[in-house]
Formats: sequence, structure tokens, C-alpha cells
Amino acid sequence: MANASADKGGFLNNLGRIYAIYTGGFFGFIFLVGILEQLGVGQKYLGYMFMGLTILVYAFIGIVSRTSDVGEYYVAGRTVPAFYNGMATGADWMSAASFIGMAGSLYLLGYDGLAFVLGWTGGYVLVAVLIAPFLRKFGAYTVPDFLAARYGGNMARLCGVIVLLACSFTYVVAQIFGTGLIAQRFIGLDFTVAVYVGLAGILVCSMLGGMKAVTWTQVAQYIVLIVAYLIPVVWMSAKKFGIPVPQLSYGQALQQISTLEQEFVQKGLATQASLSTTHTAPFSRYSPANYFWLIFCLMVGTASLPHVLMRYFTTPSVREARQSVAWSLLFIFLLYFTAPAYAAFSKLEVYSTLIGKNIADLPAWVYSWGKLGLVNICGKAAASAEAVKASCAALAGHTGVLRLQDFGINPDVVVISTPEIAGLPYVITGLVAAGGLAAALSTADGLLLALANALSHDIYYKMINPNAPTKQRLVISRVLLVIVAIAAAWTAAQRPADILAMVAWAFSLAAGGLFPALVLGVWWKRTTKQGAIAGILAGFGVTLLYLLVTRYFPGFGVQYLGMTALLNPITWAPIVDLKVAMAAPNAMDGWVTLAHPLASKVGWFNINNISAAAFGLPVGFAVMIVVSLMTPAPSAELQRFIDEVRKPRGKTLMEEKSGLVASH
Repeated sequence: MANASADKGGFLNNLGRIYAIYTGGFFGFIFLVGILEQLGVGQKYLGYMFMGLTILVYAFIGIVSRTSDVGEYYVAGRTVPAFYNGMATGADWMSAASFIGMAGSLYLLGYDGLAFVLGWTGGYVLVAVLIAPFLRKFGAYTVPDFLAARYGGNMARLCGVIVLLACSFTYVVAQIFGTGLIAQRFIGLDFTVAVYVGLAGILVCSMLGGMKAVTWTQVAQYIVLIVAYLIPVVWMSAKKFGIPVPQLSYGQALQQISTLEQEFVQKGLATQASLSTTHTAPFSRYSPANYFWLIFCLMVGTASLPHVLMRYFTTPSVREARQSVAWSLLFIFLLYFTAPAYAAFSKLEVYSTLIGKNIADLPAWVYSWGKLGLVNICGKAAASAEAVKASCAALAGHTGVLRLQDFGINPDVVVISTPEIAGLPYVITGLVAAGGLAAALSTADGLLLALANALSHDIYYKMINPNAPTKQRLVISRVLLVIVAIAAAWTAAQRPADILAMVAWAFSLAAGGLFPALVLGVWWKRTTKQGAIAGILAGFGVTLLYLLVTRYFPGFGVQYLGMTALLNPITWAPIVDLKVAMAAPNAMDGWVTLAHPLASKVGWFNINNISAAAFGLPVGFAVMIVVSLMTPAPSAELQRFIDEVRKPRGKTLMEEKSGLVASH
């Protein structure tokens, strides 16, 4: 045991040296691949090198971090220093949606896309101030664990598990979907095969060592993803403006975009309709109310997502939990502060190198992505030069020159296609693909662990078999991890059409279902078990109902106090033609359509579907407060315990074997 402790201490004491060597080795590998490219090695083989080596490194870390200790498996032994936990949290948080989709959203939405940047980063302020340090002081293994201990019973735990499952499953499906998309494009695998190859990499990282293995793997993945994200945009900034700091040259790029847009209109290469959303115009896709509601819901959702909060259970102390949030925000900021510049440079490259070009002379990258259905020309997938010519010839009056309105790109491939669009060496393209893979794998690891831990620890151990020995608990957790992972991979392989929308739902579902219980659980001693259960169910239920109805049954929306019913709620007879309403949303005060693919088609009271927590969150708070006031107050002992939780110092208040421990 002494030797094991010494080995652990030696590893922790040498973290800086270990990851410095790793980072240097990674840059050396990039340099080697660049040399091989110059020597004529095929792009397919370079893609195999990037994908294969990075997955092997992650798998190696996962294998050497294997453990049979419960504390290490669930919370990494609570030994992760704040700096490295912040880096791991950054990787856990910056999923394929952030790495791949953030700049794509900004490319599509321009100014309005900044709502995602502000909401997702602002959420960490709430985490630092309201939640993370106090959950660490509490000492739970999972978020449902905290709910059960704070509210006294397994019913609150079960409610927390339900919300966790709803938030996390589609989220992890999207990450596996992203790994399949990247592997399909860069190493030529069939999409279904690519999905299961990615799954194997995820499982090796997380199955043997749990949170311990996931933590050290995520630190390595953060290094890969941030290097991969920064290098292309720094390169483009230096190439275009002579300044290798994209945040400083970003304004010049926006000016050139605006100038080109006006030139396109004058030359007949764009219409005012196709430029109805300019890159810098505020509130052209979202109304001011929707813009700020979206920021609010993303902030609160970020502060409620179980796989994010789990990371703060791993630090040695409450103080380091708080410091860890600050480091998390810094590491996330590096990418999010760069994303607007990435989007601007990408759009500038498309405008300056593609629009106005003869359709017979389109670059090869158009067809590479068009074959996957991710680039459209003249309304059809740009699968080949012949397909592009045929689709454009079918348009009346088309002159054979590519116009802005003829070109369409899926926002989820903007980041990984931009190096090709900008004509950068293929080594940079492969690097970005490796970064996207790291982002997807790191978040998938955290999500799968959150799901498996909820099922094994909260359901099996705490509710079904409290006497289960340690070895059996870990076996059950690993088996459930594999089952959940295979289910998620199978779902991703079906290419579900609504997966991106459902991922966006995770934030509102977490906000409506968990945020009131977490915040009031720490900050209002009067909150009772009955109030918490009722509030979780009400907030989660209202949020879920709003999401489902507005996305799949918009005709059920009945307006009152200014809303107009699309269907009569009694006879179901149509009052307003939904197709007309969808085509001309501004003609109806109570209904809007959304341009962003992560949102639904229709919303009530001009509140977009993605901001559903605007309804569920206040309901959750209100129900929790009212029911708590109507039921007997918690015991004096529990209230003293909550007082102790709020103190920034002192020992952890829960222990594995004895549950709640009174503090003196």
C-alpha cells in the first residue's frame, strides 16, 4: 500500500514534466507528418496516422490508469490538482458541438451566434459561485448522490437519475456521431464501421480506470484539441493580414466580408434576400428577447449538466474546486475567444475564393464534402462536377457562375473543412480532424461515465443492492458502461435526423430539472424533500413538454393573452394554415421560425424551442418553494449540516462507508 501511495505521489508530482514531454512529442509528430506530406505520402495514409496514433495514445493512458479502487474509479481519488482538473474539464466540456459546431454556428448566424459563446462561458461563473465548491465540500460521488443525501431518500435520487439520463444519452450519441463523421471523411471508413471504431477508443479510455483514466486522458485530449483549433486560424491570420493573432485581425476580416457582400450584390452574385443576415448585423436571426433568453438558458444549463459537475468532485479540496472552475473558464475561453475569428476567416475564404467562380472550376474540397451531403451547390449535394452542372443548369437563367445563394455548407463541417478551403497543407487538415476527434472522445468519455455511474452507483448500489462488495460494484459499472456505449453507438449509426436538436435540449432539460434543486439545496435550508421532488418533476416536465410539443406537435400550441391558436383545442379544426404561418412567421405575433439547425421550427410566445427552460425553470423554482413551505421543515441536524456545506474550508462531509458525517 505504501508503494502504491508513493507511485501515485510520484505521478502527481511529475505531471508538469509528463505532459510537457507529451506536448513536445505531439508537435514533433505534426512536424514528421508535414515532412511525409512533402515527400508525397498519400493523404489517406496521413489521415490514418493522425487518427490511429492519437487513439492509441488515449488508449495507452486509459490502460495504465486502470484501477480497482472505488474512490479512484468514481472521483479519481479526489487527487486531481486544480490546474489539470480545469484542463480536463475544458476537454470534457468542449464537445464535438463546441469544436466543430461553434464556429459553424457563428458562420451561419454571425452576431447572433455569439449567444452560444456568452451562454456557455457565462455558465461557469454560476458553477463557481453557486454550485461546484459546495458539491465538493458535500463529498458526493454523483449529482443524484447529492440530491439523495440533501433531500433524504432515494426518490430524489431517482428523479435526478431520470434527468441525467435524458440530458446525457442524446449528448453522447452526438459525440459518437461526430467520431463517425470524422473517420468517414479522413480515413475512408464506412460510417457505421467508423462509429464502432470510435466507440472502441472511448471504451478503452473509460472502462478500465473510470474517472481516474478519463481525467488523465482528457488532459491529453485538451492539448490536442486546442493546438488543432488554434494553428489553422493563427496561420490564416498571419497569411491574410501579417498578424499571427486572429483576435486582433478579426475586425479587418469582418470589414472585408461586408465589402465583398456589397460587391456581390452589385455584380449580381448575391441578392439582398441572400444577404438578409449579414455577419455583423445584430438580431437578424434571433429577436433581442430570444437572444438573451438563449444566453440565460445556456448559462443555467451549463451549471446543471451532471457530467460537468462531476469533474469538481475530483479535486483535493473545496478551495481547489473553486480554483478549478477558474482554470476551466480560462481553458474554454481560449477556444471560444478564437471561434468568432475562425468563423470570420472561414467565411472570408469562401467569399474570396469560391463565389464568382465558374462552376466548372470548383476546387476539389467542394466535391469531397459534397459526396457526404455536407456541401450543396444549386440546391443539390455537390457529389461530382457533373452533378453540380446538372443542378445549376436546371435553374432558370443560371449563367454557370457560382452565386452566393447557390452555395450551402453544413455548419458542422466549417471548422474541419476550412484548412482545405484556405489551401493550407493537408497536415493542418489532419490536425484539425484529430482535434475534432479528441473533442468528441473526451466528452463522450465523461458522458458515458456519468450515465454508467448513475446506473451502477445510484440505481444498483444505492437502491437495489446496498451490500454489494466493491469488486462487484466495479464489474457492474463496467458492464453497464459497455451496454450504454453500444446502445449509443447503435443509435448514432442510424443517423438520427433530430440528434443535434436533442443535444441542444440537454441544456434546458438540465436547467429545468436540476438547477433549482441544486441551488436551493445549498442556499435555502428550508427546502424539503417533498418540495425538491415536486420541483424537479414540475420543472423537468414543463421543459420536456414544451420541447416535444413545439418540435413535433406545433399545432397543439394554443395562444392566450396575445397568442393565436393554430388548432382549435376542442375540435382540432385548423384555425390558421400552419404552412402559411411557417412561410411567413412575422405575420403571426406568437410564432416564429428559426434558421439555426439546433433549434426547432416553432416556438410559443416568441420563445425559441432551444430556450425551453424559460418556462420550466421558473416553474421548478416556484413549485419547489411553495411545496417546501407547505411541508414540515427539514430537521435541525440537516440544517446544521447545510450550514457546514457552505463553509469554504473543512473536511469532506460525506464518506463512502458511513454516509453523512456530522461536522463539529
